[in-house]
Amino acid sequence: MVGKHKRCLRPTRGRVAVRRLESEMVTSGGIIIPDTAAEKPCEGEVIWVGEGVRDQAGNVVPPEVKTGDIVIFGKWSGTEIKIDGNEYLIMQESDIMGIMA
Repeated sequence: MVGKHKRCLRPTRGRVAVRRLESEMVTSGGIIIPDTAAEKPCEGEVIWVGEGVRDQAGNVVPPEVKTGDIVIFGKWSGTEIKIDGNEYLIMQESDIMGIMA
């Protein structure tokens, strides 16, 4: 949530900032997966949301996602950034495939 972050980022247009959620590093069989072999998770929490995109008439279409939503996104989605030692992904809202219910 925004309160836990020292600085705030306001993504532009239809972009969102997502913090990856930690993935399970032990398989169901008890095998520990080292950091170097683990894939980065494609699930994260929306931290900051842009104002939305403009439609053909020039009206702002607000984003479907909101701060705090847990979302699923593609393996190669977004650009990694670091703010105050924390890693985030900046991506287009259209890169988000779904919102966890």
